[in-house]
Amino acid sequence: MKPDGVIRVSGAWRSGHVFAPPSPVQIDGVCVTEAQSQVELLVCTRCCGSEGPNDTADRPGTVLLQALTDTTPEGVTIVPVECLSNCSRGCTIALRGPGRWTYIYGALDAASHLDTIRDGITAYLATPDGLVPWRQRPEHFRKNCIARIPPLERS
Repeated sequence: MKPDGVIRVSGAWRSGHVFAPPSPVQIDGVCVTEAQSQVELLVCTRCCGSEGPNDTADRPGTVLLQALTDTTPEGVTIVPVECLSNCSRGCTIALRGPGRWTYIYGALDAASHLDTIRDGITAYLATPDGLVPWRQRPEHFRKNCIARIPPLERS
């Protein structure tokens, strides 16, 4: 049974638990542990873009979500989110994972930023802690980072 609000990516439903022990896997040519590969891509489905809401068309955030389901790298779970509260900056996504920094990016568009998002996700997956050096981020991510949030420390 499919959990509500979760999309099937890479052949499995995201169950919310961390697998142990970590074993290396290849994701888009990058060797990472299973724990590192548990990355979520949150996509705001309520984003309207600069033109505001239109009741007769799909919202740009929903269009972006649909486009990303076919282009997201292996090892990433896409999670639709009702609102990321970044309405003035266009379509918004967030990248997060256990023990990783979370990044929130805005001003995205399904028609022109799918490769940018995929490149950004691949760079994020290649790091053990989610900290992607500024120069290694896609240019759009450098200019449209809304927030960088430290990982939740567990004691």
